[in-house]
Amino acid sequence: MAAIVTLVFFALLVIGAPIYLTMGVSAAAMFGAAGNLLPFAQKLIDELNSVTLLAVPYFVIAATFMERGGVARALIDAAAAWVGRLPGGLGLVAVLACTIFAAMCGSSVATAIAMGTILVPAMLRGGYARGFASGIVGASGTLGILIPPSLAFVVYGVLADISIPRLFLAGVVPGLMQAAMLAAYILWFSRRAGYAVADAMPLQEKLHRTWYAIPALSVPVIVLGGLYGGIVTLTESAALSAVVAIVLSLFVYRGIRPADVLPAMAGAVRNAAVIMIIIAVALAFGHWVTETGLTSRAVGLIKDWNVQGWQFLLAINILLLILGMFLEVYSVMLLIVPVVVPMLAPLGIDPIHFGVVLTINMEIALLTPPVGLNLFVIANISKTPLAEVVRGTMPFVALMLCLLALITYVPVFSTWLPALMLAK
Repeated sequence: MAAIVTLVFFALLVIGAPIYLTMGVSAAAMFGAAGNLLPFAQKLIDELNSVTLLAVPYFVIAATFMERGGVARALIDAAAAWVGRLPGGLGLVAVLACTIFAAMCGSSVATAIAMGTILVPAMLRGGYARGFASGIVGASGTLGILIPPSLAFVVYGVLADISIPRLFLAGVVPGLMQAAMLAAYILWFSRRAGYAVADAMPLQEKLHRTWYAIPALSVPVIVLGGLYGGIVTLTESAALSAVVAIVLSLFVYRGIRPADVLPAMAGAVRNAAVIMIIIAVALAFGHWVTETGLTSRAVGLIKDWNVQGWQFLLAINILLLILGMFLEVYSVMLLIVPVVVPMLAPLGIDPIHFGVVLTINMEIALLTPPVGLNLFVIANISKTPLAEVVRGTMPFVALMLCLLALITYVPVFSTWLPALMLAK
């Protein structure tokens, strides 16, 4: 029966069936082999009955209101006040603003849309090459799933059953490293291209813009400070971020009118429901994979072939890069995590470290055709042909591949901060 279900699984993948349907049909077929689908339905309900999963809709709501509520404009103005005069100032503003915005919303696409809508037209007016401007925002937007709070880390933590607060901390250093690499390249390229710098801004104006952005800048302090200070749980911190996002959008930056609150909330809940259903199906699929003994046999093969940890990580990175070209982020995660996580311990690979490696791969997936979602978002915003956006993004993809190699083989960049701040 397991062989038949496996064939059905790969057949559905080949014909392009949605990943949740592929996993759901496969798991249901295995559960229903005895002629009773009730165990499958019960398993789905059990997986959804999770306090941790409850954080997902709150983070999605926060991302929705942050994107639409005027928060992005305040952050961009504050960033421009301090780095706008450097060569490639608007590009550096994009990196800095995306880094800060990522610490609020946890979504790459929301970060790219919020920042790209304002910054790409501004860079084009400033004489930046269209592909270069698109690449900056596309690559900087991916920080939304690496810098905490990250929705990708929440999904991985649920699937792998590991500490999400530790994952959040693990993403901080790699996220800052990525931002620094992007900024250094933008600075170098802009000097070489001779892009004009902005006029000097009076100190009073700088302070005014910074003061106006303080409510937005306080969000990561409130949410993450409460979480790591032991004041709130993960789910409570997610709910707190949603409340703060709504208050800022309505009463501080006023990017959303009261009449728009319910439609925005409905859209966010709809998006969150899609994610949660996919996660529940993936967890049921993972249970089926475990029951078939696939993971135990894979672990046995790894031992028999004497596979080393570095070889395994190299092979997984190559697989993830290929899958990321054709599947969206959460589809790849849901396919890989249930199968791979049981193999990590025998190879001596820290699952926290692997979570960061996986997430950086997913960042790159957002920028690689034919299904790189950030490419389509930026192409739509900038009214640029997709091929030109892809060309402009490739140097940044090369930088992120270097980051991936560094993080993969120097685990301390991922594991140092969680070990320092949280006891085992």
